[in-house]
Amino acid sequence: MSTFRRPLGLRFWLITLAAVVGMLVTASLGRWQLSRAAQKETLQAMLDARGRMPAMDGRVLLSQPAEAFVHRAVVLEGRWLPEHTVYLDNRQMNGRPGFFVLTPLQLVDSPSGVVLVQRGWVPRNFQDRTQLPQVQTPQDVAVRVAGRVAAAPSRLYEFGGDGSGAGAPGAQGSSRIRQNLDLAAFRTETGLALAPLTVVQTGEAVGAGDGLQRDWPVVGAGVDKHYGYAFQWFGLCGLMALLYVWFQIVRRFIRPRSQPAS
Repeated sequence: MSTFRRPLGLRFWLITLAAVVGMLVTASLGRWQLSRAAQKETLQAMLDARGRMPAMDGRVLLSQPAEAFVHRAVVLEGRWLPEHTVYLDNRQMNGRPGFFVLTPLQLVDSPSGVVLVQRGWVPRNFQDRTQLPQVQTPQDVAVRVAGRVAAAPSRLYEFGGDGSGAGAPGAQGSSRIRQNLDLAAFRTETGLALAPLTVVQTGEAVGAGDGLQRDWPVVGAGVDKHYGYAFQWFGLCGLMALLYVWFQIVRRFIRPRSQPAS
């Protein structure tokens, strides 16, 4: 008895080539995601180490480039400049849309320095979208603000204009409510000696209760995301291999038991 074998044609080799290429590409992408995860673990270790460092004051904060202090704890003493308060629109906290409130702080221990503080979140009035929320901001009163050093606020996509914080009267740059804020443009607009960084306030300012919410997301490098992507790529690679073996080898070369031998 002989078992019938179909000849290996061009279609078989094309499918084999496509399967091999697909498995190589997905396996390479999985390995790349693992390397990215390793890089992010190094970054996360650096962030954790900075988070454990003692809090700085304003003088130390302004003594070196901003990159050297990002995510470090800081305690600032100064006076609010409420006339320059900005409300960043369409910002969420705990799934609710509202404003991020940003106010410059004139430092006491470095009179020539001003730091923009991301003070917290407040809900907005959806019936009157131009109405500003009431935020308690004492003037000419020294306050102590605890927080962590951060880069500029994250940017959101917007239509018509860059929302940089500089513009003609009537434009977004001259409004308290803005979609985005560029520190360099805001420095030019206000004439303040703004530091090239911000401070995310993490606690109630001593001497100034404002009622803002500060449930900020935990700072992380996103390591788990890359492991998840790697799992997906390796899973797709394994699925390609399984489908190839089943359809191109098992079903082609192994005769089903129900098929009579010739």
